[in-house]
Amino acid sequence: MKIAMIGHKRIPSREGGVEIVVEELATRMVEKGHSVTVYNRKGKHVSGGKTVNLKEYKGVKIKSVPTFENGKLNAIVYSVIATFLALFGRYDVIHIHAEGPCSMIWLPHLFGIHTVATIHGLDWQRAKWGGFATKFLKFGEKTAAKYADELIVLSEGTRDYFKKTYGRETVFIPNGIDVQNEKKADIITKKYGLEKDGYILFLARIVPEKGLHYLIDAFMQTDTDKKLVIAGGVSHSGEYAKQIHDMAKDDRIIFTGFVEGDELWELYYNCRMYVLPSDVEGMPISLLEAMACGCECIVSDIDTAKNVVGEYGYTFKKSDVNDLKNKLCEILGKPKADKAEQIEYVKNNYSWDEITDRTLELYKRFVLCQKGELNEKKNFTVRQKCIDIFAYSNNKNI
Repeated sequence: MKIAMIGHKRIPSREGGVEIVVEELATRMVEKGHSVTVYNRKGKHVSGGKTVNLKEYKGVKIKSVPTFENGKLNAIVYSVIATFLALFGRYDVIHIHAEGPCSMIWLPHLFGIHTVATIHGLDWQRAKWGGFATKFLKFGEKTAAKYADELIVLSEGTRDYFKKTYGRETVFIPNGIDVQNEKKADIITKKYGLEKDGYILFLARIVPEKGLHYLIDAFMQTDTDKKLVIAGGVSHSGEYAKQIHDMAKDDRIIFTGFVEGDELWELYYNCRMYVLPSDVEGMPISLLEAMACGCECIVSDIDTAKNVVGEYGYTFKKSDVNDLKNKLCEILGKPKADKAEQIEYVKNNYSWDEITDRTLELYKRFVLCQKGELNEKKNFTVRQKCIDIFAYSNNKNI
């Protein structure tokens, strides 16, 4: 199959969950013999560094889409241009990720191109957006519900939301993990003086909906010699990042900035616990990674987080600093638990290979006939599709 993916910032990248999902799916689909093109967004990396405009990555074709530097306009302009360009790629499937980019899914649908949308979370609920941006995201959500041939969600709660709000059936396919081998503290010891089990870890983008301010407040009220390590870049939330740095007037708090590679995995494998105090989430890949590395995890009691940790982690009442402080003290007061069963559970239930296969099955509903794969792919221009849709349908032999 010939597949296009739109909606991420860029790959390869760990700037956010969408970027990880697109990279994992696209590279695995190429390994299975499919042709995949991703539409990367030009712009600044969350680390503040320069981005490299690649033409190809692990067999995945990359097209770079020019857009504005302004964070909010950047996403809107990108969505319009990327979707328009994809119309001329003669793709079997156009897969659009996230609510904002889904605002354009009506266009390939209009031209008879089969469309799949993945809702990575109810983005309009996120505190960093407001006014026009929130309305735009809500419009994208409604457009996906109306025009996507298949709609993927990452949690049962989101599945229920679309059924109740739009009467729309969806397909639940979770995110996955690709865990590295255990890493001893090396880089993190040299750079930050961190030792095994000597710190509490927050690893996520520094944006309001991740709830980092709750964690800092709770930690500063906790009597412990453990450090709090805050690892993550800033995304459209410079004012919030300044607020966080102003709050963190404690010698025990360390900011690493954006991390990746061995440094990232060392932080997971050597922390005393991992905390994700979010108000809103899609399906946090960082939480899956932390669990797969054997971390004890504390999450807020929102469905998309507590359903992932299940019986293996701790929850606190969302936005309740006192409850979070009590959970921190409870875990720190116990010996570190054996997490072998947790590790096995995550690896068995969140395999990227299985998730890729399930996604491809959705695609094949449209490009395969009931008796087997089509022998010939039909190459029609957008103009031909508009002129003779009836002839196009006959030629597909479905």
